[in-house]
Amino acid sequence: MTNFIYRLQNVSKTYRARRVLTVDHLKIKRGEIFGLVGPSGAGKSTLLRLLNFLEPPTTGRIRFLNIEFHANQQVPLSLRRRVTTVFQRPILLNRTVQANVSYGLNLRSEEAVGRKVEEALERVGLIDLARQRARTLSGGEAQRVSLARAIVLRPDVLLLDEPTANLDPYNIGLIEEIVQDLNRDQGTTLVLVTHNVFQAKRMAHRVALMLEGNLVEVANVDRFFEGPRDPRTAAFVRGDMVY
Repeated sequence: MTNFIYRLQNVSKTYRARRVLTVDHLKIKRGEIFGLVGPSGAGKSTLLRLLNFLEPPTTGRIRFLNIEFHANQQVPLSLRRRVTTVFQRPILLNRTVQANVSYGLNLRSEEAVGRKVEEALERVGLIDLARQRARTLSGGEAQRVSLARAIVLRPDVLLLDEPTANLDPYNIGLIEEIVQDLNRDQGTTLVLVTHNVFQAKRMAHRVALMLEGNLVEVANVDRFFEGPRDPRTAAFVRGDMVY
């Protein structure tokens, strides 16, 4: 079994003749926490959309679990279900917390839904709010419901797009702990997009800097922050403007 869950080769994404992403090559390891940092508009969210098969690359190849896909190839539903995304702003159904978390399981006609939902809510610390309406939740609670809705599906890959933006320190700490435990206990591969370089330093095993749609540098977390090879990475880590 290969050590890499994703392998990207000569991948690009173009919208209306404007190229917004170019990735010559990228490998993401099974079971790692891979951090993506960079300014707004750098291409981080676009890359996540390709990794989640929400849209195809314009050019190039994406290999996932040893199956290769390109622009004109449909990704089977069975494989797309092995990747789940938690977005910056949770979009919840106007139902109870319990109903939101069970939604994906019911769509998939899974068994033991009640037990799985209870376990997911226990993991995110919201079991006491199971019957509460989603619209009554705080921002941090809503994001934890969104996270529970993702992890209850037990994906191979969890993509996190600024999951703690605009949250208070308490909820930031909770969410970081939850996803790190998930990575450690279940071996879930995590790809974390964050503007917070300190969060990337705390959580990631490897970190990549993206600028203007390009991968500038990919390195183990210690080297990325303590001895980056590219001067743009060094400037970004210092907090200098590099865009």
